[in-house]
Amino acid sequence: MSSTARRTTESRPEEPQEQPRPWPPGASTEPTMSIGAVLAALQPEFPAVRISKLRFLEEQGLVSPSRSGSGYRMYSQADVERLRFALTAQRDSFLPLRVIRDQLEDLDAGRPVESVPGTRVVARDGELVRPRPSARVRAQEIADLTGVSLAEIEEIAEAGLIVADARGRYPGRAVDVVQHAAALARQGISPRHLRTVRTAAERQADTIEQVVAPVRAQRSGAGRERAAARAQELGELYGRLHAELLRAAVDDLD
Repeated sequence: MSSTARRTTESRPEEPQEQPRPWPPGASTEPTMSIGAVLAALQPEFPAVRISKLRFLEEQGLVSPSRSGSGYRMYSQADVERLRFALTAQRDSFLPLRVIRDQLEDLDAGRPVESVPGTRVVARDGELVRPRPSARVRAQEIADLTGVSLAEIEEIAEAGLIVADARGRYPGRAVDVVQHAAALARQGISPRHLRTVRTAAERQADTIEQVVAPVRAQRSGAGRERAAARAQELGELYGRLHAELLRAAVDDLD
C-alpha cells in the first residue's frame, strides 16, 4: 500500500455506531400520547393505576417521556409498553421497582432477563388455580401455589394473619393472604406490622355479624342463606371503602 493510500485510510473518519434502541424493539418511540391517554390505555388491565403512579414510575427512571412545547408529558408506544412491563411485574411477581429497573436496563442493552417466578405460576386456561375458601390446605400447598417460601409462610402465621387448624391445615383463603402479605414484605412491611390490618378486619366482621344476626336467627335454611349472602355483600362493601380511603390517604402523601 502506498503512503498516500495509507494516509487516506488512516484519516477516514470512523462511522458512528448506531445506538441501541430502548426496549421493546419495534415499538414506536414517537411521543404522541398525553399522560391521560396513557392512563386510559393501561387502566383496563390495571384498574388501580393513577396518574400519580405514572409520575412515580417516571421518577424511578422506568420511563422518560418527552415534553411538549407547553411542558406537558408526551409518551410513546414504547413508553406504554415499558409501563405495562413494570406494572405487570409488580402485580404478578411483586418485584421491587429496583429489580424492575435493572431488568429494563438489561433489556435495553440486549441482555436476556431471567424469568422471575411469581405468584401466578399454577394456571389452568389462563386462570390461577386457587382452592375454594372452604377448602383446607397445608403450608406446602400454599408455597407451591404462591412461590412463597415455607419460612415466610411460617412468619405470616406467627403474625396471626393465617391460622391453622388442629391438623396443621389452613383455609383456602390463606393463599390470597399469603400472596399479599409476602408482596408487602418484599416492600419492607413485615407480617408483624400487618396485625393491625387483621384486627381491623375482625372488628368489621363483628359489626357485620351484628347486622345479619337477626336474619340468621330465623334458623331456617333460607334465612341462613340470606344471612350469608348479606354478610358477603357487606364484606365486599367494607373492602371497597377501605381501598378507596387508603388510596385517598396515599394520594395525600404526594
